[in-house]
Amino acid sequence: MRKLRKTVILLLVLPGLLLTMLYFIQEKLIFLPTRLPADYGYTFRSDFEELFLPTEDGARLNALHFKQPGSQGVILYFHGNAGDLSRWGTVAPLFMEKGYDVLVMDYRTYGKSTGKLSEAALHKDAQRFYDYLMQRYNENQIVLYGRSLGSGVAARLASGNQPAQLILETPYYSLMDVAQERFPFLPMKWLLKYKLPSHSYVQEVTCPITIFHGTDDRVVPYGSGQRLFEVIPGPQKRMYTIEGGGHNNLIDFRPYHDGIDTVLGQSKSPEDK
Repeated sequence: MRKLRKTVILLLVLPGLLLTMLYFIQEKLIFLPTRLPADYGYTFRSDFEELFLPTEDGARLNALHFKQPGSQGVILYFHGNAGDLSRWGTVAPLFMEKGYDVLVMDYRTYGKSTGKLSEAALHKDAQRFYDYLMQRYNENQIVLYGRSLGSGVAARLASGNQPAQLILETPYYSLMDVAQERFPFLPMKWLLKYKLPSHSYVQEVTCPITIFHGTDDRVVPYGSGQRLFEVIPGPQKRMYTIEGGGHNNLIDFRPYHDGIDTVLGQSKSPEDK
């Protein structure tokens, strides 16, 4: 009888312990940063300035600002959930070829950036870099680009400012949407601390919004990006469906490049998909 009682107690307690553990370790599941030593030297073919922006709570945010003479604007790029600027700095040449400068930042705990992560901190840090660019460019020259995790950050930033446009690559309807898709057996509504409800943010965005999403995305399902597109109000929106595209390889597909050309004004005859 005593053994049975212990088994029953264990069965009752264990799920609660597992859910509690999941709640406290979820940042390790969402954010996959790699660290860089403070003296790490970035090497890229394009000219860039490395910068650090301090925050009110004592964090130090690292970023790379790629510049070129006579640029027609700047891309403020928010990257995905893995890696650091030594990897994400490689996105710059694509946009520089279109005549744009690029600023890409590392989130807290990524690369050389310091500070404690939180959803509120992500948004405040994004605004800090937007304000930095506002001192150097006209606001109508700033294009926000969010990839995967960064799509929610970029959407939230666009909702409170007036950038030229918002571009989202492999975005989600909300982070909750992705979590429930991946863990349908868990009460994610109560567990998830990071909501990032992009579907709410886009309701307040007044600039054109473009989405790129692959049909074979196994990280953020194509359907999540499609749902996001459907709730964007107004006519200033377009979605490029990349047939066969995955989560990390849209750059390998011609339709993605054609779409970027169109969105950044390089094509005279846009073809929405």
